[in-house]
Amino acid sequence: MSPRKTVSVENTAQAYLELLRAMGVKYFFGNAGTDFASLIDSFAKFATEGKRTPTPIQVPHEFCAVSMAHGYHLVTGEPPLVMVHTTVGTANALCGLINAARANIPLILTAGRTPITEAGRLGSRDLLIHWAQESFDQASMVREYVKWDYELRTFDQLETVVRRAFAIAMSEPKGPVYLTLPREVLAETHTEFSFHEASTSAPTSPPFPDPARITETARLLAEAAYPLIITRTYGRNVAAVPALVALAETFAIPVIEYPFPAHVNFPANHPLHLGFDPGTLLPKADIIVVLDCDVPWAPSVHKLNDQVQVIHIGVDPLHSRYPIWGFPTTLAISGDSAIAVSQLTTALRNLRSGREQPIAHRYARLHKEHDTLRVAWRNDAEEKGRSQLLTFEWVSYCLNQLKDDDMIFVNEYDLSLRHIEFTTPGSYFGFSPAGGLGWGVGGALGVKLGAPDRTVISVVGDGTYVFGGPSACHMVSAMYNLPVLTIVCNNGGWGATQMATRGVHPQGWAVRTENFPFGRFGVQPAYEMFAQACGGYGEVVHTPQELPSALRRALRVVREEKRQALVNVDCGNVRGFGVS
Repeated sequence: MSPRKTVSVENTAQAYLELLRAMGVKYFFGNAGTDFASLIDSFAKFATEGKRTPTPIQVPHEFCAVSMAHGYHLVTGEPPLVMVHTTVGTANALCGLINAARANIPLILTAGRTPITEAGRLGSRDLLIHWAQESFDQASMVREYVKWDYELRTFDQLETVVRRAFAIAMSEPKGPVYLTLPREVLAETHTEFSFHEASTSAPTSPPFPDPARITETARLLAEAAYPLIITRTYGRNVAAVPALVALAETFAIPVIEYPFPAHVNFPANHPLHLGFDPGTLLPKADIIVVLDCDVPWAPSVHKLNDQVQVIHIGVDPLHSRYPIWGFPTTLAISGDSAIAVSQLTTALRNLRSGREQPIAHRYARLHKEHDTLRVAWRNDAEEKGRSQLLTFEWVSYCLNQLKDDDMIFVNEYDLSLRHIEFTTPGSYFGFSPAGGLGWGVGGALGVKLGAPDRTVISVVGDGTYVFGGPSACHMVSAMYNLPVLTIVCNNGGWGATQMATRGVHPQGWAVRTENFPFGRFGVQPAYEMFAQACGGYGEVVHTPQELPSALRRALRVVREEKRQALVNVDCGNVRGFGVS
């Protein structure tokens, strides 16, 4: 146990901030209501005393606040804390919480609680909303997506409850927790607060991979004619990526990032990187290692080798929080994937003797396939650049020409990874598989907050941009000097709904009549003016030939003038997007 420290306080709210400060919490993302009264007063006291952390970050919409916290964790690894207003603030934050849950973000989501008492206590009910906002079970609306929830009931349990929240959130598999803070408890008068000085909250260590199963997996890989690795989130630990490269090279195993990689899991320029769709490889693959990937293929679309053996590796390889998940499983290895990959590489190296020639032949074949793919992708992008219609592929290709080691890209659907090549771990972050649209711009602001010296570029569609509460996002960018470049790939609606309709009903009425209700907006807002309204730079681009210079102008504003910028890319009625 760490030494105890005693500080003078006036109420529970001050003690709470003192504890967060001792625990190393740098930022307090918040969207306030009447339940924040004692916290607001406590932050004012902290400012008077020169205490700079936790820094309050005022965010005008809860979804933006949670998305910022999500992005902040991606780039720092720190557990982020958000507070919202009672039931209604929780409702606004819920979509972001679902994103965080499915992306294993250790979010500490806190919320005020409507005053419990009608009179007689400091903080008792005094407004109309204090009756209507109360629910029988406030946490019930989030319980499906959090690992733990609780309500702070007394001052005496403050440290226990808060440290438990952080420890559970940071324990594997990581994920959000929810803590409610009643107004009367926060306002309760006290004179001192005694707590442990330790900054950490002792999360559990991840499970260690079963050595016997690692040995069995190595044997299967060594004997395979067509081995395959599929991953989506392995690169969340940037230091672990070289280990996956070493594993793939040991036996010339191709790597697919499917379906929408959330990180740089494997360098895209490596000869063993075979793209983002396993479709052509699955019918031949006789062993597949599914590494930190919840959906390695689509059973309704892809056909497997009937004799294939599938090994799933991760801290929760069977994805127990998914109600239905029926992928074939020969072995499921629970453990830290970086450790498992390192162990597997060691085991495979011991099996190389006598197999060097087949490994070399396979490497040469895969290298050729890699190069053929890249030539086809480049030709595709350059052909689109010669047309008069802007496409997502051309946007991505142009960004690839401007990309440098200083940049971090935040992608919400419209960045085509076939046409922009990421090789550096930590330089790319993708969206949550939950698909709670609107994460992209808020997430980029959180990344910028956590990596202030990097150039952050958010690529979104017009539909996702609207979902994210753009006015709140641009206000935060201006308020906290977080200059982010936002690129809106604007096709006038939601391409996903049109794609889904074409896929399910390829000969249906919508396709035959080219009429897709709910898919088109019918108006084209001047999205570039959203950024301008908050002191930023905005520009609209209509042709492929205009795009490169427009991107350069926007980057100059972000980098040199330290202002946010938005490029509204008029993509017309484009079918399809993403990495497939």
